[in-house]
Amino acid sequence: MWRIGIDLGGTKTEIAALDPGGAVRLRRRAPTPPDYAGVIGLIGGLVEAAEAELGGRGTVGVGIPGSLSPATGLVRGANSTWLNGGRLDADLAARLGRPVRLSNDANCLGVSEAADGAGMGYGTVFAVILGTGVGAGIVTGGRILEGRNRVAGEWGHNPLPWMEADEYPGPLCWCGRRGCIERFLCGPALAEAADGPGARDAAGLPARAEAGEARATAALARHADRLARALAHVVNILDPDCIVLAGGLSNMDHLYEQVPARMAGFVFSDTVSTPILRARHGDSSGVLGAARLWDVAG
Repeated sequence: MWRIGIDLGGTKTEIAALDPGGAVRLRRRAPTPPDYAGVIGLIGGLVEAAEAELGGRGTVGVGIPGSLSPATGLVRGANSTWLNGGRLDADLAARLGRPVRLSNDANCLGVSEAADGAGMGYGTVFAVILGTGVGAGIVTGGRILEGRNRVAGEWGHNPLPWMEADEYPGPLCWCGRRGCIERFLCGPALAEAADGPGARDAAGLPARAEAGEARATAALARHADRLARALAHVVNILDPDCIVLAGGLSNMDHLYEQVPARMAGFVFSDTVSTPILRARHGDSSGVLGAARLWDVAG
């Protein structure tokens, strides 16, 4: 049977189909509609078109921003706010005529990287998304750790640890609190640190730093220091076997050079050997992990 995955993003939605051996046989992308009914229609249409092309039905897993509340079954915590309050699994199941399994998009990243990516062979993988938003998923023994409240890995909405005087109390986050890790480490925050309010794109900063621009160099160094503090907190609590970085900022080489040494100073241990690895599957990890949700979730 085919294993079909959907990565539901804020601006684009991707579908992929894996054959029984795990090989990718189909991939498509489409713009994400900015409304709930449109999302249901889009996913339904993508799955039906894929199955018509493949010549058979499959299981369906969906990676979403946010998670399903264990109390109500409704989507909560999604920065694509039109999803919040929807019974997305039930509505998709009704549209597709079969059960659909949902999980947080960072969990899907972790599943993919633990299965055959950078985290393959490690017992506990802490998989981080560093992009427009910041979050993480935890996979241990090949299975997702969602937690009692289904918030395991919601690392981006904890306060930045060991704040310095000029960092406190921190910028206001969309979640309503101040000082969240996401607001210090996301791409727009890094861009603003270098180029001031309103800047959004940090992609060019490494090249500018390489060319000797002091402002870019300082912004990247401070971002690496904040990431090191935030990950040291994870090591002190979870002590994962590896940390995998994904998302747009994960392509910045200096993170793998600077963060491990900076992190060691904040970990409560005489030795810190936790590898920090670049995601092998890049921005495909989410959809590939979603396709495997029926194998590993729970």
